[in-house]
Amino acid sequence: QVQLVESGGGSVQAGGSLRLSCAASGRTFSSYVVGWFRQAPGRERESVTCINWSGGRTYYADSVKGRFTISRDNAKNTVYLQMNSLKPEDTAVYYCAVRSAILGWSTALADFGSWGQGTQVTVSS
Repeated sequence: QVQLVESGGGSVQAGGSLRLSCAASGRTFSSYVVGWFRQAPGRERESVTCINWSGGRTYYADSVKGRFTISRDNAKNTVYLQMNSLKPEDTAVYYCAVRSAILGWSTALADFGSWGQGTQVTVSS
């Protein structure tokens, strides 16, 4: 079982930037697909971005394309989410989650089995 801890959330004004980190422990991190998901108040949790084990394949939701960048450092057991040009609609709790690479590529929320506790991102206008 892998344990995940998100960090880096906070409050910023529209147009600002934040970098989230997802640190993993417990299992070989490089054997996982990692995703970032978010949940805004009153809304369902949604997929934001995913990255495969090597970093060679990524997915971005249309709402964040060109603004967010996912990357990973397997040596540090950490995945990063660089968020630029933030908008008020990006306000949400952001979660990272993993899916065993053996199961194949997926970006669907239901296909990810281990979740962190989340980190709050608040963007003011």
